[in-house]
Amino acid sequence: MELKYIILFLLSTTSFLENATAARDLPIEQGLFATLESDGGLVDCWNALAEIKTCSNEIIVYFVSGTTNISPPCCKAISMITHHCWHSMLTALGFTTDEDNVLRGYCDGSSAPAAAATPPVQPPVDLMGDVLV
Repeated sequence: MELKYIILFLLSTTSFLENATAARDLPIEQGLFATLESDGGLVDCWNALAEIKTCSNEIIVYFVSGTTNISPPCCKAISMITHHCWHSMLTALGFTTDEDNVLRGYCDGSSAPAAAATPPVQPPVDLMGDVLV
């Protein structure tokens, strides 16, 4: 009778161990940390978050008055978070989705290269090269 229980115990133990090791073969989906590591880098994202905390007064004045410019380091941090990190990080700081989009648009626009200068307009000339007035 004891032998029967020992065999049953050994069979159930091996069955349990087989299922436990088979569970390890499941593919792991890419999560938040993997996204941060491959895209912006976890340290870069935390640094950008710290920078946004230091320039929060600038951001608040920008939304209240609409006339203050946001500094380039602050815009760099906003761009890092909105383009390379977890986009909801700004929402977690208390900004609405609309404010998040406004900040992203402002900083994307301020970091865009300046438009090429247009050449000066030349006065009209006739076929002989004389200026027409």
